[in-house]
Amino acid sequence: MIHIAWLGKKSPFCGNVTYSLTTTESLRQRGHQVSFIHFDTPTGPTLNRAEPAAAQARGGEPSRGEAFAPWPRFPRAVEAGSGAAPDSPEVALPYLVKSQVYTIPSPGALRELRESLERLRPDVVHASLTLSPLDFRLPDLCQQLGLPLVATFHPPFDANLRNITAGTQQLTYQVYAPSLARYDRVIVFSALQADLLERLGVPRDRLAIIPNGVDTDTWAPACPASQLPLNELRQRFGGRRVFLYMGRLSTEKNVEALLKAWRLVRPAGCLLLIVGDGPLRGALQHNEADVLWWGYEGDLRRRVALLQVAEVFLLPSLVEGLSLALLEAMACGKACVATDAGADGEALDGGAGIVISTQGVTTQLRTLLPVLRDHPLLTAELGRRARARVLDRYTLSRNIDAIEKLYSDLTRRPVAAA
Repeated sequence: MIHIAWLGKKSPFCGNVTYSLTTTESLRQRGHQVSFIHFDTPTGPTLNRAEPAAAQARGGEPSRGEAFAPWPRFPRAVEAGSGAAPDSPEVALPYLVKSQVYTIPSPGALRELRESLERLRPDVVHASLTLSPLDFRLPDLCQQLGLPLVATFHPPFDANLRNITAGTQQLTYQVYAPSLARYDRVIVFSALQADLLERLGVPRDRLAIIPNGVDTDTWAPACPASQLPLNELRQRFGGRRVFLYMGRLSTEKNVEALLKAWRLVRPAGCLLLIVGDGPLRGALQHNEADVLWWGYEGDLRRRVALLQVAEVFLLPSLVEGLSLALLEAMACGKACVATDAGADGEALDGGAGIVISTQGVTTQLRTLLPVLRDHPLLTAELGRRARARVLDRYTLSRNIDAIEKLYSDLTRRPVAAA
């Protein structure tokens, strides 16, 4: 088995957090040792970093069902992970600023990272890039330590540069490309993303296309055992058919265009459910009988239930990578409507959902909403096809298989079959 030093995020909640927690837990379940390194601020006394990891362990991580709950803060201590051996440490790096979008580390973070890697002696370093200045220092650091370095590059994009937001994200790719070219492998989610980075100078042989994956046992259509909580939600929603947006309320998600379309149509007997939070909530939220602002949902079981009770999932983003929320909705058998930003259109093409352009989202949704309301057989068939697409291309097990093979290639160590 392989020892992975994983650099990622545990808070605040975002797609990067979901990706890091889900992937590392799956790797541990397959017997690999994962040392999780993330930005955090100690709230208690600092433990002696020279102490053995087992002596410093103080309990376990939340289970998968609790993965979205707030994470406790640890000193530069080591904590045993869920299902991990006591020698699978966790390391907290100090930071000055941390948000869903970027992180600014404290001046001593690089030194602490170096000391941690020297102490842990992993087989490979995997950075789920957090858009931090530290990202640009990792190639030199790992080269000096003789450690293979893998990155997962998450930033959303729209390869066609059809709007200002897409142009801003393109700048992120331009800034990162020279550094990414020095990583041993860079995981991206689609051929479109790989093509974009290759045009910016990242060698093709260093790019690994490994799409996001979801646990299709957790994210699945409703079963008899789930009917009671679903019935409670249906009663709360007044028996109306639910159209759902789940995600961050920020400019690039373009929720304003969705709300404009909804207010123009006001589909009878339907409810628009907005699950999530973000900087634009105060500006977008109004008191409307057919729009319910749920807010951030931290409980995994409740998030699954909200998707299961919905009939249609809507994602009007201007830029995307490969949306985990979209894949989760598809896995739950929901009819999905998403823009062709990033790789979302690729996930839905060929009849697995409805793909719209990032231009004129309000006009397109204004046409589609009445169709989806009036043709429940259409939404049911789209949901069936969406589930089939995830089972064919986007399962978590396929994702982990590909990551294991990448580690094996870099370390020249075979990975036992799962």
